[in-house]
Amino acid sequence: MAFEKSLKINLNNFKKEIKEIPTREGFGNGLLVLGEKNSNVVVLSADVAQSTRCDKFANKFPERFFQIGIAEQNLAAIASGMGVSNKIPFISAYSVFSPGRNLEQIRTTIAYNNSNVKIAGHHTGLLTGYDGATHQALEDIAIMRTLPNMKVIVPCDAIEAEKATIASTKISGPVYIRLAREKTPVFTSKKTPFIPGKADVFWKSSAKPKVVIIGCGPILYNVLLAAEELDKEGIGTIVLNNHTIKPLDEKKIINFAKKYGAVVTVEEHSILGGLGSAIAELLAKNCPAPMEFVGTKDVFGESGHPKDLWKKYGLETENIKTAVKKALKRK
Repeated sequence: MAFEKSLKINLNNFKKEIKEIPTREGFGNGLLVLGEKNSNVVVLSADVAQSTRCDKFANKFPERFFQIGIAEQNLAAIASGMGVSNKIPFISAYSVFSPGRNLEQIRTTIAYNNSNVKIAGHHTGLLTGYDGATHQALEDIAIMRTLPNMKVIVPCDAIEAEKATIASTKISGPVYIRLAREKTPVFTSKKTPFIPGKADVFWKSSAKPKVVIIGCGPILYNVLLAAEELDKEGIGTIVLNNHTIKPLDEKKIINFAKKYGAVVTVEEHSILGGLGSAIAELLAKNCPAPMEFVGTKDVFGESGHPKDLWKKYGLETENIKTAVKKALKRK
């Protein structure tokens, strides 16, 4: 089979029919849904309400929206108090500043106290484009997954971002949701399964799978295109959408690594400390297997069109196919 039936998508029609919407739009839509359902949901912004799409919530629920200004440390500290006072605060800012600038406040006032704060990290990865290295967070997953009590979710498209935003309120304690600015393909549907902590099979080749590809975020679209091309070459793969970096779906990942014998991880993030590192740590202890890592290689980004940056930094379909073939040779 190609896609799970629940996805309702024909891969062959991607380039003709696919819509492109930023994952930040899904976040904004999710906040509106929550605003209607739960009066305890509040939103705080670091003077970036429009660009992080929480302006939608602010316009509809002004009494529950708080503009903190360009003061990310205060943003986290104020939210931490709300989070232990029966509120469900969402803090919204660019990821290089939250958690980049306010890590100590997130660590000590939110994570240490297990405060019920949902942290939306925006403009992540090379998809931030022309703003360049100073605004392209390539290390945020690594930072956040090391904090005790913190959960980390990386939605693959705008629909999944909306689901993640809504689902985060059902999780007790702090949650980090990683979001992007650039428009990216929407390839899931309202019916596509999404349960935090549960990785989903998005592709299983018609040929017998020999490699497991585990991805997260919008780059998962490239993973699916690579899987289809590899299938035509007679190289079978199975693709997991691993949207939850912490906690991992350990049982499924271990079982698949044992069954298929080789693993490739794909992320729009540094290969140091991100999804790939989390998977490697898990398998090293439970089921050592040949692994290849697709992501940025211990470098900062730079200014440029997102698609050009993905090409330069090795995040395209061909790079994923090459990694799969390398992993196969090491089986």
